[in-house]
Formats: sequence, C-alpha cells, structure tokens
Amino acid sequence: MFPEFFSMFLRKQTAPIPCSFDRDRSSKNKKPLLNPYLTYNSFLVLSLLLWFLLLYICFPTTIHTKPNDFHRQTRNSPNRTPHLRPTCSGGPYVYVYDLPAEFNTALLQDCHRLSVYTDMCPHVENRGLGRRLSSSDNSWFATHQFIAEMIFHARMENHPCRTRDPHVAKLFYVPFYGGLHASSKFREPNITERDALAVRLVDYVQAQPTWWKNNGRDHFLALGRTAWDFMRSNANGPDFGANCLLNLNAVQNMSVLTVERNPWAGSNQFGIPYASYFHPYTSAEMVTWQNKMTQSNRPHLFTFIGAPRKGLEKAAIRDDIIRQCDMSSKCRLINCRGEQADLCYDPAQVLKIMSQSEFCLQAPGDSFTRRSTFDSILAGCIPVFFSPHTAYTQYLWYLPATATDYSVHIDEKGDGRMRIEEELLKIPREKVKKMRERVVKLIPNVTYKHPNATDFELMDAVDVALAALSKRMARGADMSL
Repeated sequence: MFPEFFSMFLRKQTAPIPCSFDRDRSSKNKKPLLNPYLTYNSFLVLSLLLWFLLLYICFPTTIHTKPNDFHRQTRNSPNRTPHLRPTCSGGPYVYVYDLPAEFNTALLQDCHRLSVYTDMCPHVENRGLGRRLSSSDNSWFATHQFIAEMIFHARMENHPCRTRDPHVAKLFYVPFYGGLHASSKFREPNITERDALAVRLVDYVQAQPTWWKNNGRDHFLALGRTAWDFMRSNANGPDFGANCLLNLNAVQNMSVLTVERNPWAGSNQFGIPYASYFHPYTSAEMVTWQNKMTQSNRPHLFTFIGAPRKGLEKAAIRDDIIRQCDMSSKCRLINCRGEQADLCYDPAQVLKIMSQSEFCLQAPGDSFTRRSTFDSILAGCIPVFFSPHTAYTQYLWYLPATATDYSVHIDEKGDGRMRIEEELLKIPREKVKKMRERVVKLIPNVTYKHPNATDFELMDAVDVALAALSKRMARGADMSL
C-alpha cells in the first residue's frame, strides 16, 4: 500500500476531454434540387463544413507523441490534462543521435546482468524511472541512484528543443548507456573486452559528418555513474573495474555530464544531479510539493541516514558522525547496517525522516558524492557537507555560488573536537529559515521531470544542463564555465 507520507500530496488527475470530428458528410435522403428549403439547408450545412475545415487547418489538434518504449513501460498510465507544447524558446536546438541499439536499448534486454551487485530489471522500467510507488499516482517512483543516463535520454526524446535536422542543431547528444554497461563489466578481467563498447561508440560517432563540424566539441554524453568508473588508470595500481571511456581522445573533446566529476582532472566533466524519487508531470505538482516542504514540521535538529564504512580514509568521518548523532537527543539516526536498515531502502521513509529535520548530514561514502544530497534537497532539509567535493566542486550549474546560502560545511580535516550539534545550534533561527527557503527553491532544478511531461513552465535538471551547455558553446567551449 502506498505510504501515507506521499498519499497526502497526491491529487486526482483530470482526464482529457476526447476531441472528435464528424466526418460523415454524405446523406442518404436526397431531395429535388429545386426545393428551396433543401437548397437553403444544403447551403447552410456546406458553409458550416467549410468553416470547421478552415478552423481545423488553422488550429490543428495538438498531438503529443510519447517516447518509444525501451523496456517494460507502464501500460496503464493515468490520463492527464493536456498542455500545449511550447516551442524551443531561448534554448539550443539539440540533435539526438539514433545510435545502434547495442549502445543503449539492447543493453536492457539483459537487464538481470546490468549490474554485478543487483538485478536492474525493476529499475529500468518506465524509461529508467523504476517502478511506481503507487498504482494511483505516476509521479513517484523507486528510482535507482545510478540511472540518470536513461532518464536524461527519455527527457530528450520529448524535449521541445529536440530537432531532427542536424543542420540547425547547436548541440549533439550521444545517448550512450555507459553507466549501465560499465556496471555489468566491473568484474571483467579482460580490459580489452571491458573497453570494447566504448571504443566502438567513438568509432561510430567519429564516422558521422556531424562530428567534424566542431571536432566533437558540440557533442555531449550523460552518464549515470561517477567519472571514476570510466577513468581507468594506466598506472600499476588496484583495478576497481573501470573502463577507459573518459580517457579516449575523442571523448575528451566532448562535454561529459556525470553524477560525480573528477575535481582535479575533469575539465570537460560537469556534475548533474543524482535522480531522486519525484518526477512530476506539471508545475502545479512541483509547487504543491514545495509548499508542503516549506510548511513541514521539523522536530529534529539534524539527521543522518547511512552506514559505516571500512578502509576508506575519506569515509572515516562516518564513524564520528554516527557516534555524535547517537549521543545527541536532537539527532535522528538511521544506521543502514543496524535494526532500522530497511528504512534506508524505503523512499517514503527516507523523505519522511528528512522532512522532519532541519539539517541532513552528507558524509562521503564510497566516493565523494551521495544521492542523499538530492533526497535532502527534495525534502527541504539543509545539507551539511564534510568535504567540498561532495557538492561544491561538483554541481556548479545547479547550486548557488555562495554555499552558506543553502548549506553548512564542517571541515572533515579539523582537529576532531568539533561537535556537530554545537555548530548547528550556532546558526540563528532566522538564518535557518532563509536557508531552508533557498533549499526548497532549488528543488525544481535538481529534479528530473517525467519523460512524458507536457508542462514546461519550470526548468528541471535536463533544462539546466542544456542551458549551461549552450552558454559554454557560445563562449567557445570555455572549460572554466
């Protein structure tokens, strides 16, 4: 049964009114043409038909084409009130490559083996949104954290700035499901085999006439995993299963959108949000959610949802966070390796806990970044970072330049005596209120709309990325942007 936490925000969608035209223009009852009444009526009917025909030609019925089903798409989606699709106003026209299936859709046919860690079949449903959290709503999904590349592709297929004419395009999107492929090959010992699909992708793209217009500098990829999974080092170090995609010369000419960039050697890499659970159809849904998060009662000062780590220097802070949170009466702790571990994998519970807290602690885990950062923003919970690489050096397109407007930074390399509770209590209540308001305003820009959305009033994560890429191209691919 759908969790009560979400059900309070759901509203019944209005079914669209069917539009039909009576196309039977024949009559079985024929009268003498000299009958004056028949002549008048015939003239009247003919005039009306011509009038309706003129209206139909000048104002055709808007038809929204849904994207092609990639994998087990929901068959019984609720009807929604149609909106007129806007033109691409101010945005760059984007050409979406129709890649051979081996680079994206064919990978989904073997979804059970897309990850060495879990069965990805439930997660690639609904164009990557995952399974719906309720049969009565189509905006909340159990979305996997490493699936942004599929959702980005689905959004681009229906995006108003998409063009099928490469001659008018300013940007060229290469919809490669590189993250899904990489996660299926992490344990492949043969590095030639591990790299093979990436090499074939580059060969294919470079064979296209569109590549040579700007030597690939107007091309971009979107990847749902961290950059580290595509930057295998040639040094004699440990092999974590990465491939060489981002080390290929051609790819280094492209812009690479990834959920975690390399802060030191990723000049062509740009951070995009991890996908959370909310994928609204309309701006009204988004505004309703934002209002709820603004008004949410938050009895806990701070919360931490996560598990301890072993053997990782940058994650050592977690032990101290768990200890401090466990000792504080003002902290809500959910230890993902304890008795409450099930809560960590329940989207409704995760957002409920975060929406009841003023601050959400975001300690680095296996890598610098966390999907939890975007869960906390969705819940209107002010993120607390312990490394600048968890957000500040990652998501420059999405987060305010002044970090203190929306977040707190506690230096993980401090003297070890800093108490989290004391630091958070130092922040004045009025400042906390303003920070939370700023966080709530960020929600639309870090959210991925439903791929079938027809309301384009608010910019989502894809829109923000396209706008930033367009500016970058206009400035001559300035790597500092």
